[in-house]
Amino acid sequence: MLLHIIARGKIARSPEADLVARYEKRLTWPVKFTELPETGGRIPDPLTPVKTVLLDERGKDLSSEQLAAILGRWRDDGMRECRFVLGAADGHAAEERADADLLLAFGSATWPHLLARAMLAEQLYRATTIIAGHPYHRSN
Repeated sequence: MLLHIIARGKIARSPEADLVARYEKRLTWPVKFTELPETGGRIPDPLTPVKTVLLDERGKDLSSEQLAAILGRWRDDGMRECRFVLGAADGHAAEERADADLLLAFGSATWPHLLARAMLAEQLYRATTIIAGHPYHRSN
């Protein structure tokens, strides 16, 4: 299953970009990154079937194991693509949230956009290692 991270804004050269690149290299699942301008731009047509996850402050605060279980189930159900969408500074529109398969939050704190992108890349790497039984994730 393709893990597709779609984000508003350019990450450019930065420590956060280095973190994203580090986890991108480690991922064994196919991964794609799409950057859109702050406003406008077109999200590429998805592979189908597809699931859409919006990173949203009103979303569920899932553990790494819970996220891994969801991704594993979607993969096993034949999903070809899972899109993770990071919105602009004002977040996602109500209709986008209503259409999403999952709203995901990284806790109740507000995170800078570039750091949220790096955190998402790490959590996707962690989730895929959990699914594979790799020792990267040390559960209690």
